[in-house]
Amino acid sequence: MTQPDTLAKTDRTRLRRAHERGAFDRATIDAILDAQPMCNVGYVIDGKPYVTPTLQWREGDHIYWHGSSASRAIRASKGAEVCVTVSILDGFVMARSGFHHSVNSRSVMLFGRAALVRDEDKPAKLAGMLETLFPGSTDTLRPDHAQDIKGTTVLSLPITEASAKVRTGPPVDDDADYTLPIWAGVIPVETRTLPPIPDPCNLPGVEVPAHVRNFRYLG
Repeated sequence: MTQPDTLAKTDRTRLRRAHERGAFDRATIDAILDAQPMCNVGYVIDGKPYVTPTLQWREGDHIYWHGSSASRAIRASKGAEVCVTVSILDGFVMARSGFHHSVNSRSVMLFGRAALVRDEDKPAKLAGMLETLFPGSTDTLRPDHAQDIKGTTVLSLPITEASAKVRTGPPVDDDADYTLPIWAGVIPVETRTLPPIPDPCNLPGVEVPAHVRNFRYLG
C-alpha cells in the first residue's frame, strides 16, 4: 500500500526545537534518502545501544540494508525496533559568536521494526541495491553464488515514521551582534567523485565500464 504524501508526526519524530527546519513530506524525505546511501543503524543488544554505519537504498516505500548473516548488528536488528539516520553536510555556518555557529545540512531519521527479507526475494533486492547505486552494473558482474546469497541478510524498514531536518542559509545572530566587525557567512562543503582508480589486478585490456565512468554522487 502506497504511503501518504506527508507522514504523520509522532512523539519520536516531531522536532522539539527549530520546528521550522522539520519536514514530514515524502518528497523531501525521499530526496535525502536517495542522495545519500550512507546511513547509521541504531539498535540494542543486551540493553546497551549500538550504532553501525552501512549502506541503505530506497525502493518505493521502504529502505533496505544488508550485511553478513553472522553479523551481530544484523541479528540484533532483525525483527527489532531500530532507528536509521541519513545525514548530508552542506556547509559550516560561521556566526559572529560561537554560540550561533551551526551547519547547513539535510538529514532524515526513521523509526520502526526492521523486517527480514525472505530468502527467495534476496537476489532481487541485492540486485536492486546495485542498480540503485550503480545503474547498469548488474549485467556486467559474475552472478552471485548460492553461498553468497545464503551468507547475506537483507533487512527492510517501511517509511512510515520519519522526519527530515534541513538547514540552509546564512547565520542567525543576535540583533546587537550584526554591528560587530566580525566576518560571518558559510563555508560550503560538498562530496564529489574523482576519476576511478583501477585495481592493479585487472586483466590487460579491460576497460572502465559505463556505470563506473558515468557514476555521479548525488549528495
